Amino acid sequence: MSSDSFIHLHLHTEYSLLGSAVRIKQLMQKAECCKMSAVGLTDQGNLFGAIEFYKEAIQAGIKPILGCELSLTSPGVRLKDGKTALESCRNSHLTLLAQNNKGWHNLIKLVSRAHLDGGDHKACIDKELLAEHSEGLICLSGSINGEINQLILQEQIDAARESLEEFTEIFGRENFFLEIHDHGLRQQHVCAQQMIKFGKEFDLGLVAANDVHFLDRSDHEAHDVLVCIGEGELQSNERRVRYSPETYFKTSEEMSDLFQELPEAIHNTVAIAERCEVSMDLDPMSSAKYPKFDPPHKLSRKAYFRKLCNDGLRVRYGDRVDTDAELKARLDYEIEVIEEMIFESYFLIIQDAIKWARGNGIPVGPGRGSAAGSLVNYVLGITDVCPLRFGLVFENFLNPERVSPPDIDIDLCQVRRDEVIEYLRQKYGEYAVSHVATFGTLGAKSVVRDVARVLGLSYDDGGRLARMIPNELNITLEIAVKKNSKLKEALDTEVVSKQVWDYAKFLEGMQRGRGIHAAGIVISGRDLSDYIPLTRGHEGELVTQYAMGSLVELGLLKMNLLGLKTLTVIADAEELIRERESDFQIDTIDLRDKSTFDLFKQGETVGVPQMESGGISSLCKRMGVSRIEDISDLIAMYCPAQMEQIDVYMERKCGKKKIEYLHPLLEQVCSETYGLLIYQEQLLKAISLLSGLSLGTADLLRRSMAKKQITGKQEFRLFVEGCARTNQISKKKAKELFGWLEGLSVKVLNKSHSIAYGITSYQTAYLKAHYPSEFVEALLRSESWDGKREIILEEAQRMGIYKASWESREES
Repeated sequence: MSSDSFIHLHLHTEYSLLGSAVRIKQLMQKAECCKMSAVGLTDQGNLFGAIEFYKEAIQAGIKPILGCELSLTSPGVRLKDGKTALESCRNSHLTLLAQNNKGWHNLIKLVSRAHLDGGDHKACIDKELLAEHSEGLICLSGSINGEINQLILQEQIDAARESLEEFTEIFGRENFFLEIHDHGLRQQHVCAQQMIKFGKEFDLGLVAANDVHFLDRSDHEAHDVLVCIGEGELQSNERRVRYSPETYFKTSEEMSDLFQELPEAIHNTVAIAERCEVSMDLDPMSSAKYPKFDPPHKLSRKAYFRKLCNDGLRVRYGDRVDTDAELKARLDYEIEVIEEMIFESYFLIIQDAIKWARGNGIPVGPGRGSAAGSLVNYVLGITDVCPLRFGLVFENFLNPERVSPPDIDIDLCQVRRDEVIEYLRQKYGEYAVSHVATFGTLGAKSVVRDVARVLGLSYDDGGRLARMIPNELNITLEIAVKKNSKLKEALDTEVVSKQVWDYAKFLEGMQRGRGIHAAGIVISGRDLSDYIPLTRGHEGELVTQYAMGSLVELGLLKMNLLGLKTLTVIADAEELIRERESDFQIDTIDLRDKSTFDLFKQGETVGVPQMESGGISSLCKRMGVSRIEDISDLIAMYCPAQMEQIDVYMERKCGKKKIEYLHPLLEQVCSETYGLLIYQEQLLKAISLLSGLSLGTADLLRRSMAKKQITGKQEFRLFVEGCARTNQISKKKAKELFGWLEGLSVKVLNKSHSIAYGITSYQTAYLKAHYPSEFVEALLRSESWDGKREIILEEAQRMGIYKASWESREES
């Protein structure tokens, strides 16, 4: 780093939400272009982007300097003084940089406390807290909004001197620097002159900074529009927040010229960067941060895990365990994989939570996602789908050849989901369980409307442009122009529209705001702020400052607890049914019930999840649904990617078209779906059967196919060579098979998920077929949308079970 002459230590990324236009990936490119070997991150009051910043910097060969610009309460105001005192005080800014891992830990603690104790909208710390967590931190005195600078501008030099002495006492003379800026503002010049004097008086180092909010000077106007979006202001408002055009990522030469009379302020940026050495332990396969699950009877976790699995196997399969070698071999294989990956605790913790939920009468879904492909999950009661019966594949869930942690999603009764979260808090600690943050971005249509509003255009003018953007998932502004000739014409001929579009293109995709993941929960064995920064949601709930991907990389245990309204409907219907059949249990119903399948065949699927739309209801009639697998197949195919297969499926099922296979071996894989390959599990089995590759390798190959990362890769060669070696398939035929499989890889659905949801649909239909009055009553309890309730009442009339009491309740 000795070749550097300047390092940016005060810099905001797009995670200073709607305050900065610096994208992290582009930041690294800029730093590399400017030949800076390090760069700092100091977003305003948060560490949202820290993991992304760290990873991108390391990948680019640039040293990441992790920090934050925190808000500090007014002199004499403490967090413990309460909400009223905090709301009335004027906070100042302070720049903190992590010098080492201890400093990083302390910075996480400070940022967390700022949000948890200082309030989400005015997240702040006080000097008492700062002193408590000062070790390992380097403190810069802050921008023009820093406490010392504010006192200087108020001509309270003695008070500024006292403030400086407090910071020096907290951090030590060697760790506290006087930060100076020069954006051509008079106030900055006044502050800098006094800071120079303070530096000499107290023997403190000066540090030059530029408070970066965008990368190039030419980005200033677009950044200004971004700030207006964030502030809800018109750009024409003279009294709004404005940033200097100088707050861009200046080169070392530009900064050296700007501070040519203070070379030590430039040199100190490099010296500080050299002192900052933070290393993050990013290991998604580590379970070190998991809660400690304490088994009963002084058993080890491994022994207890095996015991639960083997006991559960007998509960699920009875005497079959003694004669079915395949069953025991499958369980042993899965257990060995889980033990080898050291994930016993993960399964024990999930199993314990679900056991508690069921034990307290909280409905739990039969499964979701790939988890139903695991026999271990089935025997532990985590899922309710037998993977052997439905041909589900364990490797689609947990692959010993793919380094990734298990991922179990759980559906819970919507109205009682919070009870399970509270159980986890009681068991592991109030600050050991948290919701997970999400980050919304400026999407194509919304950013056009936002920019138009900021520039003073009418709602109709902004809406006209936005409506020209095709209604397609994940569409970008660039693609929109190519797809709509009228839009291109408007941009070519209308100056104002072109201006809106140019700003919108620059801002598209930037972070807009923070939300809460609908299902994500993260659990630790200790206070989560020992590992990650925390904040609060709008209702005071604990929320991580990192999104799901970063939490997984850090090796934290996460689970998705989804509130599913269907489970609430089923539970309410069960409660009503038990008033006359006290032993009724939805889990014990016959999955081959003729009346239930007749309901599907007649297309009477109003109120049946996954099967309500007119299109799929018609398909139920065409297909003549007669088994759970038929429902699963429909769910899998009724999506844009597979819609074209439905007619072929129907014709083959009805015997109108001959079933054909691209290779005879594929009959073993696709016979149940009439020669069509519609599931991920089928794809894995096809790859394995044709080429002799393991299911684990087949899973890796499928994922590569779906990402179009195949050409010339080892997996492609393995497939072609394996086909020849295992089944004497010619290279030409193997390539044809590979092309066919690759084309399907992005279309196929997870069968584990489809079967589980098929069972839920069947259970709902069973209630409708056998207990229609209770079913309708339960539906009405759950629906708040008037239009939907009207549909339910109409269905009740059609079924001949309409009750006047239902309508009177609606009116009241």
